[in-house]
Amino acid sequence: MQPIPAADFSDKEKIALGERLFFDKQLSGDGTLNCASCHGLNKGGVDNLVTSTGIKGQKGPINAPTVYNSVYNKLQFWDGRAKDLQEQAAGPVMNPLEMGSHDWAEVSKRVMAQPGYKEAFTKVYGGQANQERITNAIAVYEATLVTPDSRFDQYLKGHENAINEQEKRGYALFKDLGCASCHVGKAMGGQSFEVMGLEGDYFGKRGHPSDADQGRFSQTHNALDMHRFNVPTLRNIELTAPYFHDGSAKTLEEAVREMVRYQTQKGQIPEKDVQDIVAFLKTQTGSYRGHNLATITEEAAGILPSK
Repeated sequence: MQPIPAADFSDKEKIALGERLFFDKQLSGDGTLNCASCHGLNKGGVDNLVTSTGIKGQKGPINAPTVYNSVYNKLQFWDGRAKDLQEQAAGPVMNPLEMGSHDWAEVSKRVMAQPGYKEAFTKVYGGQANQERITNAIAVYEATLVTPDSRFDQYLKGHENAINEQEKRGYALFKDLGCASCHVGKAMGGQSFEVMGLEGDYFGKRGHPSDADQGRFSQTHNALDMHRFNVPTLRNIELTAPYFHDGSAKTLEEAVREMVRYQTQKGQIPEKDVQDIVAFLKTQTGSYRGHNLATITEEAAGILPSK
C-alpha cells in the first residue's frame, strides 16, 4: 500500500480542455448527459445508483466504478475491456444505453459548434476536434482526478496518530483476513482481476444471473475468467455506495460482511470486527483540489454549469 501522490497539473491547457469536455452534454446523443452524470465529482466519483441511468432513462447493466484514482488501474471497467483512460473515455459516448451518440464525426461537429472549442483544439492539438483528441483531452483531465491526503495516507507517511485505535484494529483485521492481498497499490485496488465468490457461491445465493456477472470472461472467453472482476479501489469507499459490480451491497457494513463470507476462509466475523474494519475503511477518504471529498461542494469540485 502506498500513499497517493499529488496530481500533475503541468499540462494546464489540455487539462482545462478535458475538464470542459468531461462536463459537456454535447457528447451525448440528445444533449442530456455528460461524463459527470455517472461520475459525480461531489459524489465520490460515482452516481450512488445500483446501475447508472443512461440516455432516455435507460438503465445500464452494471454499477458505475469511481472515476477518482482510476488512473492507477491497470485496465479500466469491471471487465477490463479498456486498456487505459483514453479508451475508457470513448466507450460510454457511443454506448446506446449510456450517452447514446452514433458516430464521432457528429460528436466532433457538435463540439466544434460551441464557442471557444475551435481556438482550444487548435492551440492544444493544432486542429479541430475528433475522437482521438476529445478522448485524449478527457483522459489527461481524468488523470488529475486523484485524492491524496487521506488520514490513512498520513498514517502510511509515519503520522502514527492520524488514525485512532479502532481504525488501527480494523487495519490489522483487514490484513489478517487477506483483504490486503488484492486491495493493493496507491488506489488499494485495480491491480488484478479476482473471482467473486472465491470461498462460496455468491451468484447462486444471489440468483437472477445476468451477462454482467461474467466479468473478465466476457473479454477473454477463458473459462478461468468467469465471474472474475477488476478489484475495486477502496479509496473514498465510504462515499461510493452501493457496492460490488451489481450494486447489491447497500452499506459498507454489508459489503464487509459479504466480502468476508465469500472471499475469505473465515466466513463470518464478530460484529465488532466488522465495525472496526468499516472504521478503517473510512480513513481512506482523501481530498480533491484541497477539499475533503466527504464535504466537497459542486463549486470546489469544478462542476460547470449545464450547457
